[in-house]
Amino acid sequence: MARDDLPGYLQRLRQAARTGADLSAAQAADAARLLRLDAVTLSLLPTRGPPELLWSDPADALGRALEDLQTTLGEGPTLDAARTGQTVTEADLSTASAARWPLFTPAACDTPARAVIAHPLLLGVVTAGVLTGYRITPGPLPARQRQEITRFARIALDLLLHTPPHALATGTGGPDLHRAEVHQAAGVLSVRLAISIDDALLRLRAHAWRHNQALPDVARAVITGHLRLDSHN
Repeated sequence: MARDDLPGYLQRLRQAARTGADLSAAQAADAARLLRLDAVTLSLLPTRGPPELLWSDPADALGRALEDLQTTLGEGPTLDAARTGQTVTEADLSTASAARWPLFTPAACDTPARAVIAHPLLLGVVTAGVLTGYRITPGPLPARQRQEITRFARIALDLLLHTPPHALATGTGGPDLHRAEVHQAAGVLSVRLAISIDDALLRLRAHAWRHNQALPDVARAVITGHLRLDSHN
């Protein structure tokens, strides 16, 4: 698929959405390449809690790592777009103001990512999710590229709306909830420590941040019994 195939690619996805297809009809690797991005993710905004990573290229760890960082640290472009309902951009993370994302920015600069755009998926005034794109080269995104991302985001929202609720809950038959293990681990901690799910999630995030670990890795260790979080962890 050549780079100038983007209009045809978007047309095929529009047709897929009309026939009831979900996000599995769109391959993240193709979308990233045609949109001239190095990684692209789509996160679902649940009723409570941070955005849930739902769709990304399984062969590219960059987008997933950056979304996990934001969940662990509680700040970043995807979270800002979800909170404000506005598109969030940063042309160069390496020169960004430390006041904007004091924890996320230095952590993101340890990855190859430099430029980012987070585009909210809006249902009227309600934010249903966020499409986030990353580039490893710094610099502002050209107007045409931003317009293409906006067009893709509209179609991605249509595909998201056709995703069956059971697929979102279980990861079967469609896109996958990337952090299912995190929620499972929070449930384990909630029972073990007699605390709320929200407090259990905060405890997981705090441990991941203090020990510079990926949140899914901490969750996996809790589930398998290799890590027992208590007041001393």
